[in-house]
Amino acid sequence: MAYSFGFPLLKSTARRETVTELPRPARPEGRLVWLHAPTLDAARSMSELARRVIFDEGCTVLLTTPAPAPSLGGLIVQPGPPDTPAEARALLDHWQPDAAVMSEGELRPSALREIIERRVPLAMVDGMSPYILPGRERWWPGQMRGLLAHFRYVLTVDETAARAFRKAGGLSGSVVVSGRMEEGSGVLPCTEAERAALARTLATRPVWLAVALPEAEEAAVIAAHRHALRLAHRLLLVIAPRDAARAPALAAQLQKDYGWTVASRAADEEPEPETEVFLADGQTELGLWYRLAPVSYLGGSLTTGCLRDPMEAAALGSAVIHGPRPGIFGGAMGRLGAARATLPVSSPAELAEALSDLLAPDRAARLAHAAWAVASDGTDVTDRVVALIGRMMDIER
Repeated sequence: MAYSFGFPLLKSTARRETVTELPRPARPEGRLVWLHAPTLDAARSMSELARRVIFDEGCTVLLTTPAPAPSLGGLIVQPGPPDTPAEARALLDHWQPDAAVMSEGELRPSALREIIERRVPLAMVDGMSPYILPGRERWWPGQMRGLLAHFRYVLTVDETAARAFRKAGGLSGSVVVSGRMEEGSGVLPCTEAERAALARTLATRPVWLAVALPEAEEAAVIAAHRHALRLAHRLLLVIAPRDAARAPALAAQLQKDYGWTVASRAADEEPEPETEVFLADGQTELGLWYRLAPVSYLGGSLTTGCLRDPMEAAALGSAVIHGPRPGIFGGAMGRLGAARATLPVSSPAELAEALSDLLAPDRAARLAHAAWAVASDGTDVTDRVVALIGRMMDIER
């Protein structure tokens, strides 16, 4: 069998293949980098990498990902196409990338063959373990080794991952342990003047936040607040409902059933000294409330699945309590858990106990600091990857 660039020359099947009718905007002029994120976890760090490449290198980024990505000038977001020769040719013909960066370890044989034959510089970042895209494993014998040999850079999260890539065919001089990249879920914004004013209003009051709280978990949060009020009678609960329209009915219920004083952001009310529950205007100002609340409970994590990225709270110094269901944030929750940077609970009763435990400022501070360290880890790695991409685009093909 004949080979080209280390690949078997297979008989073309282009006539039998169809290309997905994916709307593609015109390719902008200038340099373009293709970043591919195969999973939701990868999408977060690759979105941050895209932002950095756009601003630091001044080029366009095509990001293929299964997850939504932030709106950003210079960023083109598309779903990853099926990995067939026709689809790969269509993608590369249209976008003509100056560099391509894969992540985690996914290998897409058709796309990579096109990249390699066009001599586009190729890298892998956040490498954990190499694997062929499911359904493409038997495309040709020895394909993993043949594909990995063409990566100029393979940056892995740890030495175990580096050994896996070397064993699978990555060149020893190309495989480097770098650690994880920074994730883009980090710092939510807020207006500093507003934060400072609310901080003065709250003064030394203890505050905790129930974020993206679904109706199914309201009873658990209310019970936890009732329990904690016995230990800290000035404690303020801030609820950011999953559905902002739920706030009026919830306020009426809390006043009627518990006799609590409730204030609402939507009604332009303030958390006065006698206020026991403050209803935020849905999830629109979480950057503000994470900064003001030393403790946050992540809604959905006791029932259907966590509804907010835990790294948001971690990046802003709020200690995280969560239930046993991480939802789509399993990767982030796992890393925080490994660093003992969250307080997991398995039931509403444990939620009450966990909240009471974190009323001790030193305990909440230790947890928040550990979480912040995890959320901040990887900034220098992202810097290295951005510089690497710049070098890749400067290399003559």
